[in-house]
Amino acid sequence: MKFQIMIGILFTLLAMRKASASYLASKYDISVRTVYRYVDEMTCAGIPIDVARGANGGIYISDAFKLPKGLLTREEYARTLEAMLAMNEQLNDANLRSAIGKMTAQAKSEMRDLSLSGHILVDSGTWGDENHFSEKLALLERAIEERTALDIDYVSREGEHTRRRIYPHLLVYKQKIWYVYAFCTTRNAFRLFKVGRMRSLLATEETFERIPFRREDVPLKFWPEENSVLAMFEISPEALPFAEEWLGVENIVKKGEKYVSEVSLPDDESLLGTILSVGGGLKVLAPESLAERVKNEAEKISASYRTTSR
Repeated sequence: MKFQIMIGILFTLLAMRKASASYLASKYDISVRTVYRYVDEMTCAGIPIDVARGANGGIYISDAFKLPKGLLTREEYARTLEAMLAMNEQLNDANLRSAIGKMTAQAKSEMRDLSLSGHILVDSGTWGDENHFSEKLALLERAIEERTALDIDYVSREGEHTRRRIYPHLLVYKQKIWYVYAFCTTRNAFRLFKVGRMRSLLATEETFERIPFRREDVPLKFWPEENSVLAMFEISPEALPFAEEWLGVENIVKKGEKYVSEVSLPDDESLLGTILSVGGGLKVLAPESLAERVKNEAEKISASYRTTSR
């Protein structure tokens, strides 16, 4: 019964987008406390459900969330939609129409694995992504085109969740990371948001007028000078393909049997991980402080494997 109720709550949220805990408790004959407990369990399972407090709050599910691929066969989708359409002719219910729209969109999305834009074939997701990331990009692109405001749950590097309303203006892709350049109503200014840090996105009824901006207004460097490091690397032939994609072929010169690159990079939490991911094929020559950090991190990794093998 518990899991049947949880599935019911999920489909209710998919149809309504937002519902109060008291409404869900009444609909499924459970307590409000149980509603929140079930929502917590679904959140832990990876379903992007959020709870907003206050007068206009409620329980939300991200508009970018789709049902798992393969949940229903095409025949099951067709029969379900037929039944829902027949029911809606009798009831003419707004929530049911919303559910029909979501089921129809889901069925269409199951027929394609990649998105095709003009003459460019784009697969925006990561390995094992289940198309969730691609759905985020599609929602953002649609919001930019239709000038629709979005409510987002944004997770900072420190793990802090903030709810914001944004007016998305531009999608930006750099160094294998997607960003959206948007006007943030909380900060009353333009900001760059990492799409990967958007836990949920909800389309609103609000539309906005585009705010003029210049290309140079977009902070494409993404990090201030004080947070950068001028690094020099020695690159083996085996690691060259990766280094060319990461550092840029124009920043790499051949010296004997090795390759050398000197480039300014953001000194953030991803730098050590990127260097270590190449293994011994990428050696830090300068600065010495960065080489020492890489060495220490590699020793920590090695020690953790020695510990687990005992």
